[in-house]
Amino acid sequence: MKELPNYEIPIQDLRWRCDYDNTKICSTEEIEPSGEIIGQERALAAIKLGIEIEQPGYNVFVVGYIGTGRTTTIKRMLEELGLGDGDIPDDICYVHNFDNPDRPIVLYFPAGWGSKFRNEMKRLIEHLRETIPGVIESDELRARRKSIIEEFEEKQKELIRNFEKRVKDKGFAMTQIQMGTVLRPDVNPIIGGKPTPLADLEAKTEAGEFPKERFEELKAVYDELSDEMVQIFKQTRDNQEALNERLEKLHIDAISPVVSDVIESIKSQFKVEKLDRYLADVKESIINNLERFQRGEESQEKSNPDGSRKTPDHFLEYSVNLLVDNGKSKNKPIITEVNPNYKNIFGSIERVVDRHGFWRTDFTRIKAGALHRANGGYLVLDAMDVLIEPGVWQGLKRTLRSGKLEIQAYDPIFMFSSSAMKPEPVELNLKVVLIGMPEIYYLLYRLDPDFKKIFKVKADFDTVIKRTDDNIAKYNAFARKMVEEHKLLPFSRDGVAGLVEYGARLAGRKSKLSTRFNLIADVMREASYWAQKDNSDTVTEKHIDKAIDEWRRRVSMLEDKIGEAIDEGIILIDTEGSAVGQINGLSVYQIGDYSFGKPTRITARTSVGTKGIINIEKEAQLSGATHSKGVLIISGYLRSKFAQNRPLSMNASLCFEQSYGGVDGDSASSTEIYAILSALADVPIRQDLAVTGSVNQNGVIQAIGGVNHKIEGFFEVCRSRGLTGTQGVVIPKSNVEDLMLRGEVVEAVEQGKFHIYAAETIEDGVRLLMGMEAGVQQDDGSYPEGSLFHLVEKKLDKYAEAYKKFAISESKE
Repeated sequence: MKELPNYEIPIQDLRWRCDYDNTKICSTEEIEPSGEIIGQERALAAIKLGIEIEQPGYNVFVVGYIGTGRTTTIKRMLEELGLGDGDIPDDICYVHNFDNPDRPIVLYFPAGWGSKFRNEMKRLIEHLRETIPGVIESDELRARRKSIIEEFEEKQKELIRNFEKRVKDKGFAMTQIQMGTVLRPDVNPIIGGKPTPLADLEAKTEAGEFPKERFEELKAVYDELSDEMVQIFKQTRDNQEALNERLEKLHIDAISPVVSDVIESIKSQFKVEKLDRYLADVKESIINNLERFQRGEESQEKSNPDGSRKTPDHFLEYSVNLLVDNGKSKNKPIITEVNPNYKNIFGSIERVVDRHGFWRTDFTRIKAGALHRANGGYLVLDAMDVLIEPGVWQGLKRTLRSGKLEIQAYDPIFMFSSSAMKPEPVELNLKVVLIGMPEIYYLLYRLDPDFKKIFKVKADFDTVIKRTDDNIAKYNAFARKMVEEHKLLPFSRDGVAGLVEYGARLAGRKSKLSTRFNLIADVMREASYWAQKDNSDTVTEKHIDKAIDEWRRRVSMLEDKIGEAIDEGIILIDTEGSAVGQINGLSVYQIGDYSFGKPTRITARTSVGTKGIINIEKEAQLSGATHSKGVLIISGYLRSKFAQNRPLSMNASLCFEQSYGGVDGDSASSTEIYAILSALADVPIRQDLAVTGSVNQNGVIQAIGGVNHKIEGFFEVCRSRGLTGTQGVVIPKSNVEDLMLRGEVVEAVEQGKFHIYAAETIEDGVRLLMGMEAGVQQDDGSYPEGSLFHLVEKKLDKYAEAYKKFAISESKE
């Protein structure tokens, strides 16, 4: 077989090695830890812009994959930007609305003053409960009250005496009549020296025992006295009402200065909007309900667990519900809500069952949500959590659009009816930061027209950064920080270098480093564990390799199962010899967070016909859109090479053998071309090589993804069967910069047991796989003798002639 050393990739290009002797890398004991966010300057600038622009809608959506430092960065930036005197937001209180109890009033106080106001109101009630009974029971007020009552009683007595005198003068007497259980005053005429009921006289009159004229006279007097008695009773009631009014006014005049003094004292302490109106309502309510402050009410008093007095429920309207207390805050609030259900975000109105079995609530049962606590600061939420919680996304949008937060009872259980209480909305001034995957951001951007209005700032976190000396030094400082925070063993210089190399492999390109520091941190923890098992004082490169290998072993069961199926001949893969129309392609499997490569047999069969390329995967509905596009590109390439002077009269079926779960991607399009060319030219393809690479219509081989996994997958199959020294992989030349192969693969290549080639065009691949020249088109459009393309051309001519004869014979029939 023709030697083709010029296509083999040099050893030094198979894996980038971090030369710690020529860099600033040092052990973690020799460097200061750093909490700097590495490589996210673009995202940091966007976050700063969104936070510092004080305009509606400039909330921030942080886009990035888990492990890129999204949450850590947000918290750190918000803490830095939230510093500053005078930026602490107000306390938020709810108080009773005396005009409409179902609409509690919201009051705002400077930070720390909300609790002072609550305490002042509590002291106000306690003071009045002590003072009002004392004033009412004072000797002076008692004497004045006694004087007023005696005056009333004297009037009543005089009124009764005068009436009784008239009754006596008329020959009547005052009596009491039993009306059920009640005695009612009445007047009866005196007959025979004793009061006689008029009804008895009426009966005697009808019996002829009493003169009728006399009865009529007595009845007229009786009616006159009865009417007068009614008027006297009415006047008595009026006098009683006047007495009550005078006593009430007496109490009010005595108590009002006491209440006013305390209220004015509170007013002088707090200069808050709407407070004067509220305190005026409090004063009016107290004055109008003085009887509630009598000592007789003390039996209803409750105590706190510590023994101190607690305001009884019947004084509830004078309580203060301190919804948000920022008294102990030193900076703007930064609230991260990890469980963003409706109540936790928007607050709630709790309800209790009273002793009669009815649900009830009041303004003191209004509870704050994360939006209340974050008001004046920042609220950080996970986008996925927000979207899956019922009602939260719609509620959040409404709140951010209006700038007002309305609290309502959230009753997801149908049997519970909603509360009629509707507290006054809270004015909001905060920034909401959503953290989510790119897929969520673009889904919302496309489907929700409100999204782009309320989240105007996108902060994009990159998964890779440039591999510069400065970024390598930052990796080093990050390692020290991890060692310090998680009590790990110190990392030696080669240990740190191993981490940097792992970062390059995760990034998928030699010139880049990964920013998925959660994966780097996991490797550090596990490497420290293996170093301890090894009784080592430091973590070295071998411990890094051990941690990576052990992680791979834990998650590679499916990979091993497929490898076993190949070894046992269940999945047919050849790693030696050659075959016509058959080639080893390379596929990448993604299982959760683990990717691996395995070879796949691709075959092509050709025949006379005009259908062109038949994509069996597509016919079986197993071909993805990108794979189908790749097959169409192959058709374009073949037409450009072999259908310039003749029609492309052939049928060529392509198949991924033993593939039943669907095929997508165009990384096998060059591989499929080689299989078709081999089938047309009857030239065998080396089976000890596997191939990957997409192709364009000009025959240029293009870069593909997962190149390291693909190479390592075929290497594992070959190693399992025994390395022959001729086996290898052909990759696109443009993928050389992506190579970060495992050490055992590089070692096998170095020992000549395995080979990795780079092809730039289909012609390069033909030389490698079939050991012959593809051929350059001559002036007459044909290809030179002895070239692969000449053999293909001959076969196509043969197909065309056969098809022509068949078509002629068909037409004659």
